[in-house]
Amino acid sequence: MRVIIVTGSSEFTIEVGLQEPIHEIKQKIEHFLGVPVASQTLTVSGWELIDGLDLEDYPIVEEGTKIDLTTKCCIQPPFEHRNKIQIVVKFPARKINIEVDRTETVGSLKEKIHIIDGTPIKRMTLFFSGTEMEEDYRNLVEYGICEFSEIIVFLKTMSRVVADPPSRRLSLVVQTSSSLLNAASIPVEMKDSNTVNELRQLLLTRKILPMDDYIFIHKQRIMRDNCSLRWHGVQNGDCLYVFKATLHNRSEASCCSTSWPCELALEWVSDWSSIDTNDITVQSRWPMNLL
Repeated sequence: MRVIIVTGSSEFTIEVGLQEPIHEIKQKIEHFLGVPVASQTLTVSGWELIDGLDLEDYPIVEEGTKIDLTTKCCIQPPFEHRNKIQIVVKFPARKINIEVDRTETVGSLKEKIHIIDGTPIKRMTLFFSGTEMEEDYRNLVEYGICEFSEIIVFLKTMSRVVADPPSRRLSLVVQTSSSLLNAASIPVEMKDSNTVNELRQLLLTRKILPMDDYIFIHKQRIMRDNCSLRWHGVQNGDCLYVFKATLHNRSEASCCSTSWPCELALEWVSDWSSIDTNDITVQSRWPMNLL
């Protein structure tokens, strides 16, 4: 079928297949316009078309549908496209070099500093280019961290160390796929201090979900069982996607570990394809029905 790609004030038509991966559609656009795949974002009625899915996962797309194309400038040097980078962590009287993943969070960086240097995590305040990196769940790249960036560690005195903030009540929506409860939207109330595993157990014990293995996804990221909703950056009103899947890992994946596990594989009941991300290797097509 044919779809219309809209970019700025111009548009053009391309031939696509229902089972064609979104990534391959972006490659066609790169061939037509010369826009790198990594710089492209495709959306339909506000829904982003994710690289790991096929076109048939978006029922809204049909013959003649207009797909909006937005591009972003890639201003990072070529070497920053590598997964691992070296950064410099500067204390008042010394410096240490640490290798990190570009998608690591501020929280996991603090954990690494604690393991290497022994500095209590609650005493650390990190700064980069004069900006405090105050949100532990954010990725380093969101603060502009790149190869050889220098991060300043300010050590708070014990009198300034405060306890974790009190728990907040969150109203969430758990969205299932079309093959699970016919794409149901399940309203749930949880504390932001509750873990993903506690959310799963709540849905199972109340018999909202049938007994099976499940994973949860928030903002296109697979959530860790032993980490809290707050750790994942879940806010009031957010939507979490749930799928039938089994998560296998060679080492324990927890929010208290110093890094992501070396190898993870998602085993789905549905058909197979391969999706690689910075943190995981997923061997499955996501059966996500967005409508």
